Amino acid sequence: MPRRRLLIQWPKSGSCWVCFATDEDDRTAEWVRPCRCRGSTKWVHQACLQRWVDEKQRGNSTARVACPQCNAEYLIVFPKLGPVVYVLDLADRLISKACPFAAAGIMVGSIYWTAVTYGAVTVMQVVGHKEGLDVMERADPLFLLIGLPTIPVMLILGKMIRWEDYVLRLWRKYSNKLQILNSIFPGIGCPVPRIPAEANPLADHVSATRILCGALVFPTIATIVGKLMFSSVNSNLQRTILGGIAFVAIKGAFKVYFKQQQYLRQAHRKILNYPEQEEA
Repeated sequence: MPRRRLLIQWPKSGSCWVCFATDEDDRTAEWVRPCRCRGSTKWVHQACLQRWVDEKQRGNSTARVACPQCNAEYLIVFPKLGPVVYVLDLADRLISKACPFAAAGIMVGSIYWTAVTYGAVTVMQVVGHKEGLDVMERADPLFLLIGLPTIPVMLILGKMIRWEDYVLRLWRKYSNKLQILNSIFPGIGCPVPRIPAEANPLADHVSATRILCGALVFPTIATIVGKLMFSSVNSNLQRTILGGIAFVAIKGAFKVYFKQQQYLRQAHRKILNYPEQEEA
């Protein structure tokens, strides 16, 4: 670490730019001219400057501090360290630099093994507990370590595909031409007085959590729907796939209808006149 010198002098005139005291107020005070400033900001008490530097460094003694007026960096020097203190200081610096990388590695590892566990549970849930264990026992371990974590990733990416928005665009474009839709859903083909603004769902942190939760819960819901609607199918995998398709179709239909009704409600809203107060 380079050694830097702090100039120590006494002013011929002027005052401290921190506490505004002069050399006549305290003859024993130590003064310093630490930067290129001239005039009233040229001199400062050593103790005042030390306190000001502490406030700027906020506990990080190695942080660089510059003059707020001329932007000249202060030249700061520390007393020499003994061999034991030097080794401890070096170890502390190395640990401080390594801890963020170690914490990031632990976090990534935790997420990875959580994804592996979720993938294994999903396989057993979709194809059956016994069948899932047999499949994973016969599979290559490297394939499992790579394939299992991709299951939650693919579920989240699939959830982010907003196919309902494409259906809504087609609905709004051709609903007035299809009379059968007007007979089933009255009012959907009526012209709107204005086009309301729609929020970006991915920009909302609440919607992001809904996407995450919906994607991770989807295999469980597909399994339950498959058992309820396709109990005659013997294969667990086929029953879960059919249940997932049925759930997506039914949920998507309700979501499209609900969003269209919200769209119409926003399009037909009105702003009322401000009520006039009756004079007493």
